[in-house]
Amino acid sequence: MRRIPLFGPALLAALAAVPALAHAQATAPDVEPEAVAALEKMGAYLRTLDAFQVRAATTREDVLDDGEKVAYSSVTDVLAQRPNRFRAEVDGDRHTRLYLYDGKSFTLFARRAGYYATVPAPASIAELEDRLNDRYGIEVPLSDLFRWGGPRASTKEITAASDIGPSVVEGTTCEHYVFRQTGADWQVWIQNGAFPLPRKLVITTTTDEARPQFSAVYTWNLAPSFNDAAFTFDPPADAQRIVFAEDAPSGAEKK
Repeated sequence: MRRIPLFGPALLAALAAVPALAHAQATAPDVEPEAVAALEKMGAYLRTLDAFQVRAATTREDVLDDGEKVAYSSVTDVLAQRPNRFRAEVDGDRHTRLYLYDGKSFTLFARRAGYYATVPAPASIAELEDRLNDRYGIEVPLSDLFRWGGPRASTKEITAASDIGPSVVEGTTCEHYVFRQTGADWQVWIQNGAFPLPRKLVITTTTDEARPQFSAVYTWNLAPSFNDAAFTFDPPADAQRIVFAEDAPSGAEKK
């Protein structure tokens, strides 16, 4: 089975590159400045959110060895308070997971299996993402929402960008944009008005002839109500504690 990554390094680098892309317009005639500006505005706005709650209904296609595609669905609920509080619950066809970060420790709980692991954590969500990925091969759910428009950049990733026009996602008026880069075509629907939030994302992997897709529809709450208990893990009586294996390949936590 061939699996596409949710948000590969190349895509994240491209999203991080939008402030610098204006300098590349002369050599990239297919890149519309308005589309790049909209992406930049969205990323800047996401970085202003001190606390938010977002639900993502996602569909991900895997490709079987014979080329047939299989779709898996999941719902991810994220509650975040910058810089150092994070909670994510993933309920999907293949697994359920609870991710908790309280500023001092990180816990991953596999509900169906009844196993959990806890490790010391760095001082911010951004540092946590890097450590989990580099040391344990764990990807933080919806990590793109924390990195969009950030400082990591390559000005050569996006080769085409267009404004497709107005659209509606779950009753919210949006503008629909499409982008192309090596290995991926992707689309984002950005909410109109004073709150330029991503409302829908579709990524198509172009390096695979089957062209598998990942899609997500986002529902936002910008004034969530919570307390510290939301980020604290209280293990069930029958849960078993295990230890993360270091240097695990990406996705190793999905057993």
